[in-house]
Amino acid sequence: MSTPVRGSELTTLRAGQQIPFGGNRVVEVDEHLAASFVAGDRLIVVQETGDLIHVPSGVSTLVEDAVSAAVRAAPEVAVLTAEQIGRFFDEFARRLADDEIFPLVATANELDVVSARERGRPTGRLELSPKMRSDMIDALRMWRDLDIASSAVDHRVSHAGWSVEERRAPLGVVGFVFEGRPNVFADATGVLRSGNTVVFRIGSDALRTAQSIHRELVSPALRASGLPDGAVVLVESGERSAGHALFSDRRLGLAVARGSGEAVAQLGAVARQSGIPVSLHGTGGAWMFVDRGFPPDDLSSVVDSSLDRKVCNTLNVLCLPTGDDGALGAAISGVARAAERRRQRATIHCRIADRARLEGAVADEPGFSVVDHPDHDFLKTEWEWDDDPECSVIFVDRVEEGCELFNRHSPRFVVSVLSPNPATLELVYGLADAPFVGDGFTRWVDGQYALGRPELGLSNWQHGRLFGRGGILSGDGVFSVRYVARHSDARQRR
Repeated sequence: MSTPVRGSELTTLRAGQQIPFGGNRVVEVDEHLAASFVAGDRLIVVQETGDLIHVPSGVSTLVEDAVSAAVRAAPEVAVLTAEQIGRFFDEFARRLADDEIFPLVATANELDVVSARERGRPTGRLELSPKMRSDMIDALRMWRDLDIASSAVDHRVSHAGWSVEERRAPLGVVGFVFEGRPNVFADATGVLRSGNTVVFRIGSDALRTAQSIHRELVSPALRASGLPDGAVVLVESGERSAGHALFSDRRLGLAVARGSGEAVAQLGAVARQSGIPVSLHGTGGAWMFVDRGFPPDDLSSVVDSSLDRKVCNTLNVLCLPTGDDGALGAAISGVARAAERRRQRATIHCRIADRARLEGAVADEPGFSVVDHPDHDFLKTEWEWDDDPECSVIFVDRVEEGCELFNRHSPRFVVSVLSPNPATLELVYGLADAPFVGDGFTRWVDGQYALGRPELGLSNWQHGRLFGRGGILSGDGVFSVRYVARHSDARQRR
């Protein structure tokens, strides 16, 4: 039996072949993978889970070429002035607002929406609505007006005969993976503002839309402003493995995944094991703690506005005080208002022990479903809905009990505290391990809405607290730090 040569190429796989992962475990190759894998393909082994990801050679080459283009453009983009970068955003926004150009993008988006519906896919985040278009234009103009130089001096330390400057510096190439959200193009081109280049990979649901945005809006804006084509690159493949190939390319300075669920968690694992810094949250969904004595009308309004649409910061778990029928009724009223506005049903998840209480509360509300669960494990689930509002309800005797459940079961993301006592907010802030804490509706967690800066992505604390940055990642925050020493004394020595 021959001994494999270190670094020799993997050309075939056989069914039942054992692949080691995690240092002490193995996973077997199935028949489909063995039959489809050919010479030139790549096999990515996710060390956290043992998942085997097959990257066909054509997809691998496409991604490698895209990253190479961004790498070549990076030095040129890094030395552009703030004014030059601003011209790109201005031209991008102008073309997006042009009613003669935009119909080309709208047509592509309509084809994507029809295709997604035919395949039973949700389309709420895919549709490039007038509001989404308006928000994208606003985001681009925010980037245009943000005067940030990629080599800004943040701090200077002066010594006798010399000084040291601490400067912001670009990371280089930023990789983005996102599914059917056209607005990410406007948000994520913000990395150019801090001197970086960007490579996008979008899911098959929105690929036509992405190609049209890149062709009709982005590329002309790059040319008109004198930026290299490689400043913004789209991987024109709907293959899911293209995202894994991108996130395993060690030339990336940062990997950003927009979305939630197991697919995003897997992408994050691939990037981390490749040594690439990651910004993502594997699971979304906000928790809301309601304290005794909070005005019922205000509670109903806050719940309603926290369920206006399904995104990562949508209300997911309602934590109500035990025995407070007024709070329960107001909360159910808010859920009902959210469903009525969409002319849809609503679903409430609860423990088996609380089902009778919930059914009594929704008895007078048409179109409600109550789903019970045996224990608290259902609190870990982010309910994914497109039209029908859906959330969980639990009852606790004290707010402290709710914080314990949050830390045990949630992705540690968004907390809302509704209480007549301002001290309760500070109590929850200290006990609940979350990056975002507020005292009103949950949907405030958004870079553009809250900070006036379009966000590249949000991060929860599901995998621990973030080092050196907040949970809102914005384009002006994608930087490294470099140091420059200036000497006035040629005889200086240590």
